Amino acid sequence: MCVRRFAKQIECCKRSEAIPSSNGRLLTCTICLANRAGASVVGFRVRASQPSSQWRSLTWEEDTYIWLILALIFASLEALAVSKNLPGLEYFAKPAVMVCLFTGLYASTGLQGNTLWFGLGIVFSLAGDMLLMVSLDRMFLFGLVAFLLTHLSYILGFREELTNASAWSLVLMIIILINSLRLIRRILRSIRAKGQNALVTPVIVYGLVISLMLYTAMSTIYHPAWKTNASLLVSLGAFSFYISDLILAWNKFVAPIKNARIFNIVTYYLGQIGLIAGVISQFG
Repeated sequence: MCVRRFAKQIECCKRSEAIPSSNGRLLTCTICLANRAGASVVGFRVRASQPSSQWRSLTWEEDTYIWLILALIFASLEALAVSKNLPGLEYFAKPAVMVCLFTGLYASTGLQGNTLWFGLGIVFSLAGDMLLMVSLDRMFLFGLVAFLLTHLSYILGFREELTNASAWSLVLMIIILINSLRLIRRILRSIRAKGQNALVTPVIVYGLVISLMLYTAMSTIYHPAWKTNASLLVSLGAFSFYISDLILAWNKFVAPIKNARIFNIVTYYLGQIGLIAGVISQFG
């Protein structure tokens, strides 16, 4: 009897069925119950060992957004420091903006390919910021060289646009060149009138280089390889950067502009953040 019941239990385990008892009731196989209980425990342990989704690591997109938002926050603090004349806050916030942009660019692209040049441009911008923060007058020429290297780095990052010739690119180049030459000539007239002839050549070179940077950035608008949102960001960013330098030069050499420093800071940082955000959108 015991041998037969054991045989039925083995057969039950194979079929996962209940076995009949002598009084007509169904008895569940103890081996099946043990197996099912063990599976439930194992399943519970597996589920318990799985990490909670609340503790997942950030994606590179989320990480990048955080750094761009931090850059905007520090840029706002820099504008506040300039408007309220808070040098301590300015010394902290000004370099922090470029550090955040560099970190965001590195986190999203690894500075691979063309993005390496934009990373170098940020480094040169940081150097220029620090030099001009020490003294706008005494360090102006050194700051000019640092930002000249910034624009050259950005041009190398956009170098494919130099070979993307079309009717639209020719029209864009003519518009930028005509307006830039008019502005440069007006600024040079004031520089010569003040007897600062040593700045004539550096200003001419800088004006032409930043105009070329603006052209290469805006050329991405009609380049098929560039995403629409990315090309708009780099174009608006480059234009805002261009305006910020124009405000600085006009205020320094031609005529005072009310709240010039605030306008210069706002357009400069909007330009840098927009340009780098567009690069991340394209290459990230």
